[in-house]
Amino acid sequence: MFGALFVAAAMMQEVDVYNLNIGPEGTVKVRPGEITSTSTGKKVSTKDVAKACSNARFVLLGEQHDSAEDHAMQAAVIEALVAAKRDVVVGFEMFTRPIQSQLNNWSLGWGAESDFIVESDWKKQWGFDYALYKPIFDSVRRNRLPMVALNVPRDWVRSVGKGGYAALTSEQRAELPTDLFLGNADHKKVFEGLMGGHPMTGTQGDNIYAAQVLWDEGMADTAIKWMNRRTDSKQPIMVILAGAGHVMYGQGINYRIQRRLGEKSVSMVMLESGTAREVRKTLGDFVYVSH
Repeated sequence: MFGALFVAAAMMQEVDVYNLNIGPEGTVKVRPGEITSTSTGKKVSTKDVAKACSNARFVLLGEQHDSAEDHAMQAAVIEALVAAKRDVVVGFEMFTRPIQSQLNNWSLGWGAESDFIVESDWKKQWGFDYALYKPIFDSVRRNRLPMVALNVPRDWVRSVGKGGYAALTSEQRAELPTDLFLGNADHKKVFEGLMGGHPMTGTQGDNIYAAQVLWDEGMADTAIKWMNRRTDSKQPIMVILAGAGHVMYGQGINYRIQRRLGEKSVSMVMLESGTAREVRKTLGDFVYVSH
């Protein structure tokens, strides 16, 4: 699970992954318990975040998976978008595409929570404590929001990590974009920073990087296809919940969406709890630090 690996690597890295040399220079100070706008350096509210999304179809909330505060903040952003009268869809890194049909009943308000946990195969699909994510699922159910299983099957990622794209079957490749672009130098910089600052070289390194690209590209592809079907909605927006490594510097899922559609998304990167610190302004449109 690359998301969990990213969290561990970020804690012991030799480089400051929140201050990588990507995009225009400049830093902003962020503080625990606050959302900071990186464009102004000021503390903002979830209402402000929703306002910033007024012309966007995608907002990405890059989490620390084991942070209850991050998931409470994600739920608060969802609620702010609902209050702003947006037609909200919630996309989950946590679920793989084959589980999609098992998510629909929860959005419709059917069945007990205990049944949803079993039917969605939460423990095998993700594995983190369901209680951490409960505020999100409560918001989804209360507002009857569609949920989307964004992720490709994890065995696809493992196969590519071992043998490159050639390891995928023709049937699997048919479910993916034809152009799985590996030439984004800034994304490679983020990836290597999250892996401790060491370049990933050789065939094994190339395959591991290709697996990460597959993960981002697959989730972007699912999100794009889902949103392109929402032709009956005037104000659609997908809230994409994923690990921070898939969102940082606009180089993950957001890069893949923009490359294909030409659409800019809004991003919030969530940092592990700690003291006030300086981060690169290009890290995300907003940065949230838990207590």
